[in-house]
Amino acid sequence: MSSVYDFSARDIDGRERSLSEWQGRWLLIVNVASKCGFTPQYEGLETLWREWRDRGLTVLGFPCDQFGHQEPGSEAEIRQFCSLNYEVDFPLFAKLEVNGGDAHPLYRWLKREGKGVLGSEAIKWNFTKFLVGPDGQVVKRYAPTDTPAKIGADLAKRLQG
Repeated sequence: MSSVYDFSARDIDGRERSLSEWQGRWLLIVNVASKCGFTPQYEGLETLWREWRDRGLTVLGFPCDQFGHQEPGSEAEIRQFCSLNYEVDFPLFAKLEVNGGDAHPLYRWLKREGKGVLGSEAIKWNFTKFLVGPDGQVVKRYAPTDTPAKIGADLAKRLQG
C-alpha cells in the first residue's frame, strides 16, 4: 500500500468505505473514544471540520477500545453519544484496533509512515491524530495532547500556503 487511498474501512453504519472517496483532500485521521479525558476534543474536531471542510479538509474518526476500555459501546451507542454530546457531523467509522496483531491495516500503515516520539510506531493513547496530505501521504503525527485548536493553526499555514 502506497497511500491512504489504498485502504478501506467499515463506517459507523456498517458500510465498507474506501478512503479514495476523499482523494485530493487533506485528512485528519483520529482514533477516538467516548469515555476518555481527551473526549472533549470531539468539539474541537467538529469545529475544524466545519471551518475547513470547504477548503479541503476532512476529519475521520476511528473509535478504538484498546486504551483503558474507554470506548465500550456499540457503533449505534457511539454515534448517538457523538451526536447528542458534540453534534459530530464528520465521518465516523466502526470500532477498530490501532495496535497489536489485530491492528487495522490502515493504522499499521499510518504508524509506519508517521512515527511518534523517538521513532516509536505504537499509538500511546486515544486521540492520536495523523494529518494526511492531498497526495495521500502522512504529513504529520499529533499526540493526544495536541489540541484541535493547535492543529487548526497548523492547518491554516498548510491549506493557505
